[in-house]
Amino acid sequence: MRRSVLMLGLLGCVGCASATRGLSTRLNPETGLYETPTHEVIYSVPVEDALLTVRYILEKNHYSVMEKEGGLEMFSSFIPEVVPPERYFIQGERLGARQSLVRVFRIRYTMLGGYGAQASDSGMQQVSIPAAFSNIPGLEGYSPAHGYRDLVIEQKLLERLEMAPSLEVVAGNPPFAVRSVMMESGGEEQKTGALTPECGAPLEGASSLFSAGGVLLMADPLGTQEVPSAVLRMVCEASAQNLPVTLALSIPASEQPILERYLASNGDAAAVQELLSWSAFWRRTYQDGRSSRAMLWLVEQARRLRASGKDIALAAIDTEAAKGNAREELLAQHLLDAQSKRPQSWTLALTGSVHARTTEVNWNGDLETMGARVAKALPSVRVLDVGFQRGTQFTCRYNDWTEEVECNVFGLSPALESRQSSHQAFGLKLFTPKEAHGFDGRLYLGALTASPPALQAPSQASAVRPVPAAE
Repeated sequence: MRRSVLMLGLLGCVGCASATRGLSTRLNPETGLYETPTHEVIYSVPVEDALLTVRYILEKNHYSVMEKEGGLEMFSSFIPEVVPPERYFIQGERLGARQSLVRVFRIRYTMLGGYGAQASDSGMQQVSIPAAFSNIPGLEGYSPAHGYRDLVIEQKLLERLEMAPSLEVVAGNPPFAVRSVMMESGGEEQKTGALTPECGAPLEGASSLFSAGGVLLMADPLGTQEVPSAVLRMVCEASAQNLPVTLALSIPASEQPILERYLASNGDAAAVQELLSWSAFWRRTYQDGRSSRAMLWLVEQARRLRASGKDIALAAIDTEAAKGNAREELLAQHLLDAQSKRPQSWTLALTGSVHARTTEVNWNGDLETMGARVAKALPSVRVLDVGFQRGTQFTCRYNDWTEEVECNVFGLSPALESRQSSHQAFGLKLFTPKEAHGFDGRLYLGALTASPPALQAPSQASAVRPVPAAE
């Protein structure tokens, strides 16, 4: 999410002609140049959490950080060996309960009397300290004189807030009770089971992945609308070619009988009620992206395809409690079992990005992923990553400040290799040879949108919102 506010008076580097990287510029991967941004970045976290993260970044680099009265402004100790003296000044702005804006400035001091204010700064222009900064702490013999945005620090803040690992809560997560549930697209069509699948247009280039007996692992940024929509488009296209399809999802294998009953139903309100009431998975206290509205929508679309005469099977391949290698082993075994039961079908497994990798996970060399295990048994398996632009996701993360797991809507920024540029078309791009982590290609889906849980509030009925096919 971005705020369309020009930063000209705040950045202090507007109009720079120097090719040298300035602190108030940011690398544009599309041009290879360091440029002055024109928009603010709004973070989907409370402002207190964002400011604590800035404090952590600075303190990790051995700065002392002091908080001003009111809690939304901070300043650091002085930057070593910089003359005239400089320090960081941080401003936080609360835009909502979970929307915040943070600006990190480097403030330059000048000697009282005007001496020492002309030191160069890699060609960067400076701006006078606005009146709003008049409460910046002084220094004996010096006063604050100039300031510019330090986007190097702000980039580190973005990475920590929007590239943090997602958590899948698989243990110690009891279900809550549910009263009633109604599919939002309900009405007479739903009551009679007459709804048709919301397939959308075929994905550009995806048909090259379809084959009888083939297996495709798709890495999902959990809790988004666009990825399940893309999966459905592939399933629809493959089934339109008269291929039997097995869709494997990160739902505990113990839920398979419940899924089968729903697939055999007409998808009316009573069937949805039964699915979610009997299932512990959709009613977990901590809901991660595996049980989003978009995922339940995908289950419903599979039911509609099957009701229309297509040979579609759903396979639940996850587990309720196992962690680490034990979970990866079960994920792989359940997927291989599903594939062996329908060896002539095209199998598409939608799972988290770490599980799908077929190479070593660099932060845990002892973890043998599901993808690596499946690739040993089925050498022809193919793996897709997702390319995207900055957006949002519903996921669970560990909150360092509360020391608790938090499940909510968070901002989501791609790593450089997964970033979709403005020139990259939507659709599939295959790699030759495979890319890092064993990915055979990347499916570009644009800005991702958070999909909240199908059931979230224990005391309220929750509607399941349909997900439109991605454009």
